Amino acid sequence: MSGKVITGVFELAGQRFMCLDGGPQFTFSEAVSFHVSCKDQTEIDYFWSKLSHVLEAEQCGWCKDRYGVSWQIIPENMNELMSNPLAIQEMMQMKKIDIAQLESA
Repeated sequence: MSGKVITGVFELAGQRFMCLDGGPQFTFSEAVSFHVSCKDQTEIDYFWSKLSHVLEAEQCGWCKDRYGVSWQIIPENMNELMSNPLAIQEMMQMKKIDIAQLESA
């Protein structure tokens, strides 16, 4: 690797992160994603509207931002919702999570 390696440190919601520019050979993939746990549908809708920029990457509460970073935008009670096998089938058809639809499954 030639050139200088650039790092940065930042904080989101009290959590410290470090980023590294390792050069063009290192790109974003779904192997690394950020998780946003939302208290209700309003929060899901808010974060989805801000982060989803790659429509073909949307599935089951996952989206990609304009930089290619993957995000999981899911309700706080996702484990509880997924205890119903019918809700799991519903979720597999979704892009953005719809809490009411999962609850009614």
